[in-house]
Amino acid sequence: MDKLDSMRLFTRVVELRSFTQAAQDLDLKRSTVTDAIKQLEQRLNVRLLQRTTRHVSATLDGEAYYQRCLRILADVEEAEMAFAGAQPKGILRVDVHGTMARYFVLPGLPDFLARYPDIEMVLSEGDRLVDLVREGIDCVIRAGELKDSDMVARSLGQLEEITCASPDYLQRVGTPKMLEDLQGHQMIGYRSTATGGLLPLVFNVEGKVRSVTLPTTLSVTGAESMKEAARRGLGIIQVPKYGLTEDLQSGALVQLLPQFSPGSMQVSLLYPRNRQLSPRVRVFIDWIVKEFAARNQ
Repeated sequence: MDKLDSMRLFTRVVELRSFTQAAQDLDLKRSTVTDAIKQLEQRLNVRLLQRTTRHVSATLDGEAYYQRCLRILADVEEAEMAFAGAQPKGILRVDVHGTMARYFVLPGLPDFLARYPDIEMVLSEGDRLVDLVREGIDCVIRAGELKDSDMVARSLGQLEEITCASPDYLQRVGTPKMLEDLQGHQMIGYRSTATGGLLPLVFNVEGKVRSVTLPTTLSVTGAESMKEAARRGLGIIQVPKYGLTEDLQSGALVQLLPQFSPGSMQVSLLYPRNRQLSPRVRVFIDWIVKEFAARNQ
């Protein structure tokens, strides 16, 4: 195993905190990984990893070496591609909420992959806060307010939100014209997978934000389930408008209280701060920024 291969192996052991998982990730025998790390430590004459019965962690020297390895491996990949005139290649792992994937990523993806045929894309769907480094994910796309993190955030834009319900529901309960008219109504609750809490309805009233929590007989953790429940007359929802064009045009859903707009939701692309961007991640970021701007009209 040459020095670059040893560096790649070492970085995955640090990121996954496990010899076994690193071996599985790189399709190697566990003994091969263990022997390679031992040889690396002997060559450098320093202890890089602290082994316990539960997991593996980098020592102070190991963390410093890990950061150097990341920069060296990224530089080598970029240099080889630049001098060879090669296209970005390799596996690109992106995590994005399913609804946004179907609306903003998948429509233009055939053109992206045709432009970069040596990129293999792995698209996972979720809205939880993933550990990008540990799970080997290159970047994530998330909507909503960002919490403090050690990730770099690139703004993709704002998603306009609206309040709506089905005609059947409104016929039964009435159509609210003012916020006071919401008394007696119910909402389909959106339950945060991060906190487990139920998110209230939000309205902008004369420049001030007003939160309203209505009774609910159903709460969900997915936007698609929320919209389907609203179509079936189970209550009022607040969701980004981009996914409701057909429902609003067909009358399956009706916009409510447009004078008290919920506002808009920030969408961001995030990637680890301590990693240099590989060429494949860089071209994806440039592409998705343009795709989002073109489709978020």
